[in-house]
Amino acid sequence: MNGMVVAAQPEAAEAGVEVLRRGGNAVDAAIACAFSQGVVDPQMCGIAGFGAMQICLPQQGVHTVLEFFARAPLAATPDMWEKKFIGQSRDGFVFLLDDQSNDCGYGAIGAPGNVAGYCEALSRFGTLPLAEVMRPAIDQAHRGVMVRPYMHYYWAMDHGGDGQVNVEDKLRFSETGRQVYFRPDGTMKKSGEVLRNPEMARTLERLAAGGADSFYRGELALQMVADLERGGSLLRAEDFAQYRVKEKAPVWGRYRGHRIASNPPPAGGGSLLELLQILEHFDLAGLPHNGPEHLRILAEAMKWMTVDRDAHMGDPDFVDVPLDRLLSADYAAALAARIRSGEKAHVMRAEEPKDPPDTTVVCVIDKDGNAVSLTHTLGIPSGVITPGMGFMYNGCMSGFDPRPGRAASIAPGKSRASAMAPTMLFEGDRPSLVLGAPGGTYIVPAIAQALMNVVDFGMSMSDAVAAPRIVALSDTIDVSNRIPHGVTAALEAMGYPVARSYQSYAFGAAHGLLVKDGVITGGADPQRDGMAMAV
Repeated sequence: MNGMVVAAQPEAAEAGVEVLRRGGNAVDAAIACAFSQGVVDPQMCGIAGFGAMQICLPQQGVHTVLEFFARAPLAATPDMWEKKFIGQSRDGFVFLLDDQSNDCGYGAIGAPGNVAGYCEALSRFGTLPLAEVMRPAIDQAHRGVMVRPYMHYYWAMDHGGDGQVNVEDKLRFSETGRQVYFRPDGTMKKSGEVLRNPEMARTLERLAAGGADSFYRGELALQMVADLERGGSLLRAEDFAQYRVKEKAPVWGRYRGHRIASNPPPAGGGSLLELLQILEHFDLAGLPHNGPEHLRILAEAMKWMTVDRDAHMGDPDFVDVPLDRLLSADYAAALAARIRSGEKAHVMRAEEPKDPPDTTVVCVIDKDGNAVSLTHTLGIPSGVITPGMGFMYNGCMSGFDPRPGRAASIAPGKSRASAMAPTMLFEGDRPSLVLGAPGGTYIVPAIAQALMNVVDFGMSMSDAVAAPRIVALSDTIDVSNRIPHGVTAALEAMGYPVARSYQSYAFGAAHGLLVKDGVITGGADPQRDGMAMAV
């Protein structure tokens, strides 16, 4: 069995394969990809972002989850934005304030976790030094980055007055952003043009030399904190110095006889397993794929999952998450019975337009069967770039509920809830299906549908991630433009509001690797610009 990498950017996949060819393992390759993604997709992720990964090294008896989510400033208070709250996006990803201070600017930033996560994974489970693993990203930063189609699409999105700040305005927020992302005449760069960001290259070189300690307690930390304080952020030196990665056991479930491991709360793995265990009560393989009854069942299961996610899926260090109940066989059977009876779940949601959030993913399997699924993000970009450093900070604070007393409410040092769900399906003690997806609240539906396409419908990995999808995160069923109109007419006849996306490839962007008969195959969702690449 040879190794394979799948990533949402071809440059990142190439970086991971380069490391595998030099003798690195799956962890080395995944971290090389991650650093590269922060260079070639700098609004999707970066060293001031956050993420989660699942690592399985069967021959070493290692199977663990590293969680490195962004955290609310230690100076934050539960009610600090309560009077500014005006609504929520329909997909539930973004909480809206009247002054947009949680969306753009220094108030949007949480304590970043990616550097801590990357470095801990590498030091404990990798085989190569940090400087060697970072070399592809540093070299790419010096060469410059070609603007790809999805990158430009994301920059140019118009939120149409829905209360969110357009990404183009965030790119203009800092002096560095105006220099890197715009032409001399002030117009935004287009697909095929090259971004030059020498400040980012220098920062990566400093990080490669000084490691995580320089980022959280050393010279890089001092430079960041000085700028954050000047800009009015609540983050201080102690937010960086006290940051620690959390290691957790995977959360387990079953689907069609397969053992499935994903990431526990506040990540989205619990929601994914709840969704799958509801769906296991239905003979999906006996239904036409993406036919009206298949989509009705899928939509109702998604709605019940969403109700539970909104009510319960917060940071378990701060709120009680009743995971045992939500993943119990009796609970799944009860919800399936309600779906079978024709009952329609109701999801409380402000009817605001959807936002496709910025996140990216990499999955790796190496020649020894070691596997990694990593999802990381900026949450949404804050627009802030410290002068001389080149990278953009996360905007994670938009994911906290400004209303006190809720699962996602603000608390000092709290991790925001996340839909990230790096997932593995097992044959015996070895991963046979490794999945991940970007897309905010669309992540769980995207992964679930890709997994079902393989397990229930026998699709190849590439077909499974490219098949048309739906989401139902409110009372409306959102469908991609490749779902037939006859199917949506049948759903509407059942009483469902249906919204058709103009996108052919919509709702998350599942990426995955499948091992079958000792051969690895991969699939990259065509929504993004990525690819699967073998060693």
